[in-house]
Order: sequence, then structure tokens, then C-alpha cells
Amino acid sequence: MVDTTTQSRAVASLASPRYAGWIGRAVSSGFYRNTIGRLADNPWIRLVVLAGVPLIWLVMLHIGPIIQMTNISFIANYPPQPGKSSDYTLANYALFFSDRLYFMPFIRTLIFAAVVTVSTLVIVYPVAYYVAKVVQPKNRMRALLLLLIPFWAGELIRTFSIIMLLANRGAVNVLLRELGFIDRPIPMLYTFFSLSFGVVYLLALYMLLPLYSAIEKIPTPLIHAAADLGAGPFQRFRRVILPLSRDGIVSGCSLVYLTAVGVFAAPLLLGGPNAVIFPEVIAMLFHGSNDKWPEGAAFSMIMLVVSLTTVGLFMRVVGGRSIRLM
Repeated sequence: MVDTTTQSRAVASLASPRYAGWIGRAVSSGFYRNTIGRLADNPWIRLVVLAGVPLIWLVMLHIGPIIQMTNISFIANYPPQPGKSSDYTLANYALFFSDRLYFMPFIRTLIFAAVVTVSTLVIVYPVAYYVAKVVQPKNRMRALLLLLIPFWAGELIRTFSIIMLLANRGAVNVLLRELGFIDRPIPMLYTFFSLSFGVVYLLALYMLLPLYSAIEKIPTPLIHAAADLGAGPFQRFRRVILPLSRDGIVSGCSLVYLTAVGVFAAPLLLGGPNAVIFPEVIAMLFHGSNDKWPEGAAFSMIMLVVSLTTVGLFMRVVGGRSIRLM
């Protein structure tokens, strides 16, 4: 009733003589009829505006760069010398499989992304459930807003906050020393722990929103009915809540995994010499010299294909046919 009343007031305000007169004069003017009105009456122009602009955006900024990257990955020398045709080769891809210097960081990256994804799911799922089912409906948006506030800051700012938290003189070591648990600082920074901790924190939002959306849609009477039939908390979670939140789990895990595979800034700031992952290897090839661009492009395409294939298999096996990315 409140929503209907609000909408009625909004329509009435727009239909008032003040707004109606201004809108009527603008629509009936010759300039409008000969410009916007004529364009709006043409179905082809409407199709171009509504579908053409997004399609151009998609092709120019997403598909086009991937096609160009694929082309560079097969070129022997880049940029090609003037007056000479480009020679295409598979040597750039063969280099990836022939040298452990490139192959091992790739395997390490896939394992790292999987660990980050599982850790993010385990940490964020209880938070999403609490906000979606325990918090009162009138306070859910406030609780969700409080969780989203840290993500308004940039990625670099949040990464440096992790550095200040885990440094030798950071908040964690200072607290442990004041409580008497340690005598000397624990080296937590520039390790796989600090890298994983930071990436989980940076990507938690991509897991939180799909999980919250899926859990909120679970009918609460269904959970109560399971309890009335004698199901314990673990049984209710395993037989009711977990299956019905599968869409959110698949969507959140897919988003986090794809982002963790290609994360770049956090490894540079939080990782150490023993925590080098594949995006850093690709960056070194691109930043080194132009003659390494074909190798960097080939490695980028390998990472893109493998990561998309992994997520596709995960969505097929875990999510089934009805699952789609939210």
C-alpha cells in the first residue's frame, strides 16, 4: 500500500500543470519532432541506439583486444619490421611447456586461485547467511552497507592497509607482543600467507553479493519446517540451505577464481620472491622489451583459456545446466 501511494504521488506530481505544460511544449515543438521524435519513430534507429552502442563497446574494449592479443601470440617478431611480412609460429606456446621457469608459476597460480576461492567461500558464507537470515529485514540494508563501505576505497589503499596490519611493527604483531604471546615479531609479510590473506580480503565482495542474493531468496518457513520435522542445525544446512544457495556459491566462486587468477597489484606488494605467480611473469615479458611481447601474449592466452575452461567445468559439474553467472 505504501509503494502504491508513493507511485501515485510521483505520477500526480509529474501530471501537475507545471510539469505537464513544460513537457507538452517540449514534445510539440518543431525541433523535437524533427530531431529526437523522428529518430525515435524509426525502429532501425532505435535498434542501433539500444543494441549497437553496447555492441560497439563490447567489440572495441573486450573482444577486439583479445583478437589482437591472439594475433600477436602467433607472430615470431613484434612489432614486425617495415616492408617485411609477419611470420607466424607456435614457438611462443612451445616455450611455455618447455621451460619450468614459466610452467611452475602457472601451476602455482591455479592452486593459489583455488585456495583463495575456497577460503573466501568459507569465510564469507557465514557472514552472508547472518545478514540475509539473522538480521531483521529492516536492518539488512544497513548491515550490508556497513560491509560494503571498506570496498569504496581503491585496491591499492586496501592493499597498503594489509601491509600495515601484517608488518613487523604492524597491528597484529604489536597486539601479540602486548599480550605476551611473542617476544619478537612474526614475519607474516611478503609470504604466501600475506598474499592469500590480502587477496581474500580484496575479493570478498565478489563472493558476498551473490551469496547474499541466493540465501535471502530461501524461504524461511522451509527452514522452520525442516526444524519441526526433527532436522538438526547441521542437517538443515546440508539438506536445505546449502542446496538452495548453490546458485550463489557457483556464481561467487566463479567470480573470485577468475579474478584471483589474474590479480596483479596485490602480488607485487604482498608477495615475496617465493610467491611469484603467473601474472607477474606475463608482466615481466611485456615490460622487458618489445621482442618479448609475442611470448607474453601467448602466455596470456594460455591463462585465459585454462581459467575459463576450469570455471566452465566447475559450473557444469557443481551448478548444472540451470546455473548462470549472476
